[in-house]
Amino acid sequence: MTIATNQDDAQTSNTGIDRRHLLKMAGAGVAALGAMSIFDTTFAKAQDLSKGASNFYTSDRVTLQKVRFTTQYQTNVAGNLFLPKDIDRAVKNPAIIVGHPMGAVKEQSANLYATKMAEQGFVAMSIDLPFWGESEGQSRNLVSPEAYVEAFSAGVDFLGSHSFVDRRNIGAIGVCGSGSFVISAAKIDPRIKAIATVSMYNMGAAFRDALNKSQTVEQRKQFIATAAEQRWAEAGGADIQYIGGTTLELTADTDPIQREFYDFYRTSRGEFTPAGVTRQTTTKPTLSSSVKFMNFYPFNDIETISPRPMLFISGDQAHSKEFSQDAYNRASEPKELVWIKGAGHVDLYDRVDLIPFGKLKGFFDQHLA
Repeated sequence: MTIATNQDDAQTSNTGIDRRHLLKMAGAGVAALGAMSIFDTTFAKAQDLSKGASNFYTSDRVTLQKVRFTTQYQTNVAGNLFLPKDIDRAVKNPAIIVGHPMGAVKEQSANLYATKMAEQGFVAMSIDLPFWGESEGQSRNLVSPEAYVEAFSAGVDFLGSHSFVDRRNIGAIGVCGSGSFVISAAKIDPRIKAIATVSMYNMGAAFRDALNKSQTVEQRKQFIATAAEQRWAEAGGADIQYIGGTTLELTADTDPIQREFYDFYRTSRGEFTPAGVTRQTTTKPTLSSSVKFMNFYPFNDIETISPRPMLFISGDQAHSKEFSQDAYNRASEPKELVWIKGAGHVDLYDRVDLIPFGKLKGFFDQHLA
């Protein structure tokens, strides 16, 4: 089922987006542009995206507890556990794990979603992906799709160990890149009973092909070669290089997509720098590890998740909407694709007037009995 909506107003616009490739390489050992900036896109005039934004939303109807749990790799993942204040601990309650956008931390978008779901009666937990935020892992900002995926399964282990959680009814929400990590986890972990993605990025496809498949194989190989040279440099003691992420300042030449991310990550709307992290490296993965996304194919075998349900949510103006459409096309029933009218990619990180929390509640109410 495909639904187009602005909460209640339906529409079916699928306006095409012109994109022109901007992959820049400066040679071996030099930081290359990453998934968020290996392309330049002209799809809309820059606009103020802050209306209705509430990334740091808190609620007097839920309690927050900082938690840590262990993965199969014996590393610790940090999370925030949100519980309804009126939770009945004598019964088993459905639970939801929420993953943050790629390059972000749990305080950016994931906490908001977890808080809102806890307000609606669910046990909800936001997590920091390994190597990011307060979770363990060195080097910081390392790309490791397998470790990211394991964090969701370890989160299921942790939630299911609580007497007030129904381990048969644990779901997950993945925002942006975490949407692809949640799908990858669900393919091999049937304990994840219902899966929702929001503004999803297929991080493998984003690095292999760029948006709208605008990157050639030769450009991909050049990127891989640059990362390999950086490994040699780091093995010899050179400093770690970081790529992509969100620009630190706007210029006249800053492309619209970077402006969209800047409005969230570099302003008071969503900026959050964890302890021990510098503003210069937030959102930016390491160059030498980023090629691991080239081997990441989260949508392969996505149909095997069925009969567990999947919900894909994207803005109809999002530069990333191709990924939600692709996942929906490949998935088997039961599945649903919801377009949010007038919303871009980052809008659904924190714009509470656009995020369909009612739709998410209905989905998990139905499928997490």
